[in-house]
Amino acid sequence: MWVRNRLDTVTVTAHTHTPQSSVFITDTTFWGRSYGVCVFRSHDLKQNIWWQEVEGERMAHYHYGRHILEERGWTFLAAVVDGRRGFFNVFKDIPVQMCQFHQIKQVTKYLTRRPKTDAGRELRTLVLTLTKTNEAAFAAALAIWHQTWSSFIEEKTTETFVTGQKKWHYTHKNVRSAYRSLKTNLPYLFTYQRYPELHIPNTTNTLDGSFSALKKKLAVHHGLRRDRRYKIISQLLRDGA
Repeated sequence: MWVRNRLDTVTVTAHTHTPQSSVFITDTTFWGRSYGVCVFRSHDLKQNIWWQEVEGERMAHYHYGRHILEERGWTFLAAVVDGRRGFFNVFKDIPVQMCQFHQIKQVTKYLTRRPKTDAGRELRTLVLTLTKTNEAAFAAALAIWHQTWSSFIEEKTTETFVTGQKKWHYTHKNVRSAYRSLKTNLPYLFTYQRYPELHIPNTTNTLDGSFSALKKKLAVHHGLRRDRRYKIISQLLRDGA
């Protein structure tokens, strides 16, 4: 009860950082399916600069966050994101780095940690080099993989239903999807190497770490009313979680 009463009297104030040019890392973290917080973090200042409660992850939230920050005088030098397609449109006028660890997780989702096919095993071995290589070497290795396994990932299986209707699907659709993910995201996986002067991180790890610390600290205050919970979230984000 004391904590709740205390929260009701507290007003969380935002940081008063002087707006400046910065590389921003942005993402949304959730508690359940319909409550989350969208955050923009300055990589240069190591501080969370703007955040907002959301009910789902939509690109409109990122458009809005960027707009608000630019209105306040901030300049976006580059953005680091988790790879959702819409991000590349929100930040289409600046360099965008896709988190390499998110790319590895995406490929692992398709292939699992122990792929059952030789093609899958080779592709997983390749993606695990992502953080230790450069764009030219990775692109060349991916092209060699595709040349070797192109016929394999194009194989189709046809099913005949009791109605006589026939439908086909790619036999090795998960391996195919993993490859297509890498091929599609390749232009954004090594942005940090193309702009060394900006010191762009190759992952969203600093923001992900902030989210993990935030959730751990908030867990001891379970059952709070939404407005009280947001006050705690805001204070923790303000302090860097």
